[in-house]
Amino acid sequence: MIVSHVAAQQQAPNWEQLSKEYRFPKWFTEAKLGIWVHWGAQSLPDSGGGWYARHMYMQDVGNQKFGANAYPYHLRHFGHPSEKGFKDVIHEWKAERLNTDSLMRYFKHIGARYFVALASHHDHFDNFNSTYHAWNTVNVGPHKDIIGLFRQSATKYHMPFGVSSHDDRFMSWWLPAFGADTSGPKKGVKYDGYLTKADGVGKWWEGLDPADLYGLPPEKRTPEWIESVKKNWLDRHVELVTKYDVDMLWFDGYGFPYGNYGKEASTKFLQQHLQKHHNLSVVVAGKIQEEPMVLRDIERGGSAVILPYPWQGTMTFTHWFYKKEIPSRHNARTVIESFTDMISKNGNLLLNVELLPDGTIPADHKLILDTIGWWMNRNKEAIYGSSPWQTFGDNFHGIQRKRDVSITDAEAAQQHGTAEDFNERTIKSPMYSNQEVRFTVNKGNLYVFVLNPTGGNLLIPALGLTSTYHPGNIRKVSLLGSKQKIAFKQDEEGLQITVPSEAGEGYTAVFKIEGKHFSQR
Repeated sequence: MIVSHVAAQQQAPNWEQLSKEYRFPKWFTEAKLGIWVHWGAQSLPDSGGGWYARHMYMQDVGNQKFGANAYPYHLRHFGHPSEKGFKDVIHEWKAERLNTDSLMRYFKHIGARYFVALASHHDHFDNFNSTYHAWNTVNVGPHKDIIGLFRQSATKYHMPFGVSSHDDRFMSWWLPAFGADTSGPKKGVKYDGYLTKADGVGKWWEGLDPADLYGLPPEKRTPEWIESVKKNWLDRHVELVTKYDVDMLWFDGYGFPYGNYGKEASTKFLQQHLQKHHNLSVVVAGKIQEEPMVLRDIERGGSAVILPYPWQGTMTFTHWFYKKEIPSRHNARTVIESFTDMISKNGNLLLNVELLPDGTIPADHKLILDTIGWWMNRNKEAIYGSSPWQTFGDNFHGIQRKRDVSITDAEAAQQHGTAEDFNERTIKSPMYSNQEVRFTVNKGNLYVFVLNPTGGNLLIPALGLTSTYHPGNIRKVSLLGSKQKIAFKQDEEGLQITVPSEAGEGYTAVFKIEGKHFSQR
């Protein structure tokens, strides 16, 4: 999308001016599947939940039970948090087997059409070569520019490249680092959040200031200091999107990070891309309301209806960072079903791959990803570039989505999250009826996704001759990935398909419906 008359303006266009020109880019709307690597120093401990850095400082995690293993795990593997804190976890994280070319090649092979990497989590540690923050992966831990490496590989394999930022809540998120044990032999001994730069003399972290990682102790935080944190956040993120020329900037939380600072970073992101590439083919994503230029993010869930604008669902297998003590909520079947539901409603799926600390994919997760890749390649003509039909599906079985915030920030979700957040279907959810279907349209053909296929007759009322959707006469039905002839009959009641017993080979089966030119909604 060329916006020459905007680019020609003497002054860089502001957010409102950019909004008038903006359209979600085709690389995103046609991609359907993205892969996210939510990976960092918190991946090093193999237990303790996805907020390890916070919960390792908490003997009692309260209602955040998913982090209950972090404190005892830290004692066993690192030492007491008064001496060995999260800074020391960072130091021991080496990412020694990271091969971004191999990963990117694999992600593209299994069907991903864009890629997102975590740039900075709530732990306030940057996975990139930051000029404005010394606690980064070039200076500490892996001694690698992780975002830079992923950017190079994304370019090599022609994958649009995004980064995710979760950093704006670190001041409150890190408060447990300024606590102390409430019981036991170290009762009352302050944790390492209170260490100063001077305490590092002669130690591995000499020259680094723990206050730059954890923030100042709460009693020393002034309004001026808090404002300096926000300005530093802005500098870091403008550098991030500019230095690595990113295509997507994804924000966690609800609303722009730090309010106007987040909006300014997003504006500068769009401005620099417009100046460099003369188009606005980038995406800002997040749970940000009433901003049509921001891609709506639905965390671990999905929409109940076809949305009139593109959106993106995010999901992961365990708890964002790979943890052995948390069983996977998903298998290939549930991911494929969720993905199918999303694309039938104008959404994309951003699927998180929880890398091991060394930078490789866990073997159990790779088996799931391999199956997803097989299915994606088998059914690609129904997926890439597709659009929703007039209705997203048929034969609804009445299974209600239920919210599950048991392993995430329950308070934030209840206060700010939408009904769609955290309503994902998992391996514990009831199976779909063997009659329930979803639809997409691509190049004038209609595709019917049978979510839980079994052999026998499938009746689809939406495709009947007298249906209010006016499907017209169906002249051919075929099963993607199969050469078997598919018997069908259409009458006023609906389209009846004879589903082969092996259809889908245990996963969602996709039928191609040819007749009149089917149009998108």
